[in-house]
Amino acid sequence: MKHGKKYSEAAKLVDRATYYEPAEAVALAKKTATAKFDETVEIHIRTGCDGRHAEQQIRGAVVLPNGTGKTVKVLVFAKGDKINEAEAAGADYVGGDELIPKIQNDGWLDFDVVVATPDMMGVVGRLGKVLGPKGLMPNPKAGTVTMDVTKAINDIKAGKIEYRLDKSNIIHCPIGKVSFTEEQLTENMNALMEAIQKAKPSALKGQYLKSVTLTTTMGPGVRVSVAKY
Repeated sequence: MKHGKKYSEAAKLVDRATYYEPAEAVALAKKTATAKFDETVEIHIRTGCDGRHAEQQIRGAVVLPNGTGKTVKVLVFAKGDKINEAEAAGADYVGGDELIPKIQNDGWLDFDVVVATPDMMGVVGRLGKVLGPKGLMPNPKAGTVTMDVTKAINDIKAGKIEYRLDKSNIIHCPIGKVSFTEEQLTENMNALMEAIQKAKPSALKGQYLKSVTLTTTMGPGVRVSVAKY
């Protein structure tokens, strides 16, 4: 893959053989961001888990202390009083059965997170083939299947992110924007890493965290020392 001049210049700032302390890695990632837009800072955590085994699956959510820097659109599936509650809490869209054809047939996906009350999961389940592959299916472990829709919406709007293993047993998460201060990004990274440490499957034998890399949307990878974690 051929990279542009800006990327190549940025990559020279990073020593590929060095594992940087978390705060150093954040500072370096910020330095290597050269795009004209406010790039997202992402963390990629390679684990020793084997996600094919249910007992080694990792999935959960954490509220980043400084948010993600992104405005998140929330869709809530609810009925009865919960519709008014969701609207009052600031949900962007609230509905029930009537949304199924809109999502299934019209391809409407103008939302980032889906929350559902447990009594609506029968309805939402019909959208599994659409929402599942996009990682949008509500899940109790992530706090998105709940009767407390107010808390769910507040947490998401405050910067709650989901983490889960992908097919190659890596967790990919945003931890903020390049415009954040180094302290804000480091705090967010530490909060996420703490949550992932707590989520370590008891069935796992061997090393849990194999490597941690920070990148910006268009920047090179910066390796982070996992010693602290």
